[in-house]
Amino acid sequence: MSLAQEFKEFAMKGNVVDMAVGIIIGAAFGKIVSALVGAVLMPAIGWFMGGIDFSGLGVALGTDAKTGEPVTLMYGQFIQALIDFLIIAFAIFMALKGINKLKKPPAAAAPPPPREEVLLTEIRDLLRQR
Repeated sequence: MSLAQEFKEFAMKGNVVDMAVGIIIGAAFGKIVSALVGAVLMPAIGWFMGGIDFSGLGVALGTDAKTGEPVTLMYGQFIQALIDFLIIAFAIFMALKGINKLKKPPAAAAPPPPREEVLLTEIRDLLRQR
């Protein structure tokens, strides 16, 4: 089997195609959530906290020896990325939870009682009739 044929078999497996679709949708979903967090949630949270702009939060560490420009640790961008992650992770968790509910097999019927139990029940019923 040639390398091209092996690659074609690999690429056309259902799992690989499903994974590729999932990655593409996940990337698009991540952009949507990032836009929601950056444009809606973070400004609202900042407003509730007294007008704080999270994207601009940082700590000046000093100046760069070569350029003389200030070196700043931008922890506000990290907070925003963390909130992005939490929202995306929660949304994916809820989606998977819903998908798993749809995939659950129907509940299996109770197994029939053992033969001895059936016979004992029949004997009991016959004795009651007397």
